Amino acid sequence: MDSLHAPWRIEYILARKPELKEGLFARIAQSSDDEGNYVVVRDRTCFALLNRYPYNGGHLMVVPYKEVADLNGLTDAEVTDLWKLVRRCLNALTAVMKPDGFNVGINLGKVAGAGILEHVHIHIVPRWNGDTNFMPVIADTGVVPDALREIAAKLRAELAK
Repeated sequence: MDSLHAPWRIEYILARKPELKEGLFARIAQSSDDEGNYVVVRDRTCFALLNRYPYNGGHLMVVPYKEVADLNGLTDAEVTDLWKLVRRCLNALTAVMKPDGFNVGINLGKVAGAGILEHVHIHIVPRWNGDTNFMPVIADTGVVPDALREIAAKLRAELAK
C-alpha cells in the first residue's frame, strides 16, 4: 500500500479545539470576513464556502444560516434555497475547475461521518478521472492541493455573474 501525504491536514488535526457557545458555521454566517473564511457566495437563507481542509480541490459546503441538525429543521423555502445554491455552485465549479464529475452529499450523524453534527450542510466535491478523493480509495496516486484563496476568488467571480 502506498502512503498519501496530506500535510495541510495536520494543522487541523493538532489544533486545539476550544469549546464554543456557537458552532463553526454559525460564527462564519455572522462574520463579515468572507475572504478569511473562504465564503464564495451568500444568498438569502444560505451561503457556500470552501472546505478549509479538503481532500480534493474545490470542495465546497453549502450551509443554511439557521443552525439545525438536519433538513427537518428548515422550512420548505429554506430547503429550496439550499438546493438552488447547490446547483449554482455546481455550475460555477464546472466553469472554473472543469471536473469530470461530482460527489454531492449530506452526512447526518456521527456514524455517517458528520464532523459538525449541530449544523446540516451539503458537501460538493469535484472529481476528476484518476483523482484521490476520500482516503480509503488510494492506489498509486498523489494529491495536489489547490490554493484556497485563488479558487475562492475565481468562484466568487463566477458566482457573481
